[in-house]
Amino acid sequence: MTYELLITGATLYDGTGNTPYVADVWVKDDEICLIGKHNAVFYTAKTIIDGDGLILTPGFIDAHAHGEPFKTPEFENFLAMGVTTICLGQDGFSPDLSEDSYSSGEPLSSWMNRVDELQPGVNIVMFVGHNTIRMQSGTKYKSEPTEADFAEMEELLHKGMDLGCFGMTTGLEYNPGFNCKTPELDRLAKTVGERGGMIMSHMRSENDATIVPAIEELLSQGKYCPVQISHIKVVYGKGTSRAEEICNLLDDARSKGIKASADFYPYTASYTSIEILFPDWAKLPYNYEEVKATRSEELTRFLKEKIISRNGPEATLLGTGQFAGKTLGQVATELNKPFEEVLRDNIGPYGAFGAYFIMDEALQDTLLKYPNTMLCTDGSPFMNHPRSFGSFAKMIETFVFGKQLFPLEEGIRKMTGLTAETIGIPDRGFIKPGFKADLLLFDPTEIKANATYENPMQLSTGFRYVIVNGKVVKEQETFTGERAGRVLRKPQL
Repeated sequence: MTYELLITGATLYDGTGNTPYVADVWVKDDEICLIGKHNAVFYTAKTIIDGDGLILTPGFIDAHAHGEPFKTPEFENFLAMGVTTICLGQDGFSPDLSEDSYSSGEPLSSWMNRVDELQPGVNIVMFVGHNTIRMQSGTKYKSEPTEADFAEMEELLHKGMDLGCFGMTTGLEYNPGFNCKTPELDRLAKTVGERGGMIMSHMRSENDATIVPAIEELLSQGKYCPVQISHIKVVYGKGTSRAEEICNLLDDARSKGIKASADFYPYTASYTSIEILFPDWAKLPYNYEEVKATRSEELTRFLKEKIISRNGPEATLLGTGQFAGKTLGQVATELNKPFEEVLRDNIGPYGAFGAYFIMDEALQDTLLKYPNTMLCTDGSPFMNHPRSFGSFAKMIETFVFGKQLFPLEEGIRKMTGLTAETIGIPDRGFIKPGFKADLLLFDPTEIKANATYENPMQLSTGFRYVIVNGKVVKEQETFTGERAGRVLRKPQL
């Protein structure tokens, strides 16, 4: 028997979190075929890689990512940190589900087919966006959908599941999601559950004072399908005890049969649209210029209080727009005007994205240690935040070896097997015969996350080999030019 690839003598961290072991791994086409001891008499391989002294892991799976395959099909930021599969359609936004009078873009069916033809650098898992189906169904900004609205949303959700989406995402701090009420989410969760999918949620709040009811709302949906907190954090919260309270909420739900989990990016600054700082009544569908004209004093007071509560103007670092790379405080000094007026007049609710330094390190570290927390980037090839280029390398460099929060095998599990099992990806996330050959070979002491807040678009380094579907796509710090990713479709029930 001749195989495409043989990796000899590596120490296998197989994604389960179990004790690593030394073995040879044989790959044919896109599949792991044999794991054992090399016997050249019976088996040969076209390519042999010496793994002695190195570790072999499954390719990392990013539970919550962003990206546009037709703009950056290589996805080198992900591959450089060992990510071979990314989950898109996040925060309630995905490509449209069908072509009709409400549709504003390409339908998901043809989008997925075109991505397959393009052959991206990484595998792509898709979710249906709740905000998208709200807009496309005509429900839009209604707080009380009609039965006709529900029927249309449910039909669109079924279409997405028919296409192989793995569930639905919600973005309840964004338009139009924050207009919806809990019964709507529960009803759609029933449809997701009937189709064997899960819900990932950017919840209604991530703030310390209101996060518990936000989690409880998500756990209500958990009666019908598995649920996951997207990029779990407690804004303004402090200390390990607060994190333990949040984890206990999830454990209590799990003890009652609810499959509750979370994903996490390993940085203490979030990154999102500046709209998150503005009141609901200053955002769409309201006319911002009209709001400024009629409620200027109230708006200014709101923005000032909001920024002060979020650690002040120096804690907001603008990532896009005319002031990119500067803090709100720096811009205010340059323009010689109060920061709240800069936000009101010079930026507005849709004028920039930014990084917000609003998280407590001890609290966040405790959330990451929680056994049902997996890793994500919440990043993209074009996002000005170091998480987009560094998260998975930082997991190894900082949290395994630096802080020693957990052993390497647990860190690998949080980036591979846990994610695959939770999402329902059937043939990835583990090194097992019959599983797809998404593999990483490296010396973990060489892994380095080079991205910084000042220079976020620096590729991670240290992964000796990155293999996607049996193809070597990166060797040392050189990309081979091979693009071997594909759209992964959820098996139908």
